[in-house]
Amino acid sequence: MRIAMPEPRRVADESEIIDEVLSLKGAAVLELGCGPARMTRIVAPRAASVVALDVDERQHEKNLQIKDLPNVVFGLGGAESIPVRDAEFDVVFMFKSLHHVEIDRMDDAFAEIHRVLKDGGCAYISEPVFDGDFNEILRIFNNEEIVREAAFEAERRAIMSRQFSLLTQVFFWQSVHFDCFGQFEEQSIKVTYSERRLSQQQYDEVLSRFNRNLTQSGADFLMPIRVDVLQKQRG
Repeated sequence: MRIAMPEPRRVADESEIIDEVLSLKGAAVLELGCGPARMTRIVAPRAASVVALDVDERQHEKNLQIKDLPNVVFGLGGAESIPVRDAEFDVVFMFKSLHHVEIDRMDDAFAEIHRVLKDGGCAYISEPVFDGDFNEILRIFNNEEIVREAAFEAERRAIMSRQFSLLTQVFFWQSVHFDCFGQFEEQSIKVTYSERRLSQQQYDEVLSRFNRNLTQSGADFLMPIRVDVLQKQRG
């Protein structure tokens, strides 16, 4: 099990990766850290039902206004204390959200994921690799190196403790596009789940680095992603 590969060799949309590593037909799915439901919209048509949880109350209120996902139930809750019954789900998804769990609660999160999965169920953990030009911009105001390493180590402990076995790892580049700096600012700096206060020096450096990638059609980046698929050990 590796935290990173030197050079991911493919550019892919995460929906392609999901289809390659999992079958969601007829599956009861739990998504932890659903945010604005971007990935929920990818998962929902492939599954029988989805419970999508987030800890951000402001985002949750927005999600409750979504009316075009009839098989999705949105709720409040975090990975370290999941408000559902035991053995209720076939698949649990965490899209770039494990490293947002408090470090000292990451083991609790895996205990909870183990609890809510059916025997033989799978946890799909997608995490950004700490590398690349986009990461170099983000780390100016949000350096996640320590929490991403902690997330990986929590996965390793969950496997070593035999709660889970590792089915597969996939590394790929994910395309990230912004029409302008304003869009980047809204999606990466002014997020509802975190109060980011950049100094003028930080802001100017972020703007400068972003503009180096800006063309007439916008700014494009490749973000390296690691996907780990873990399977709950059968009782």
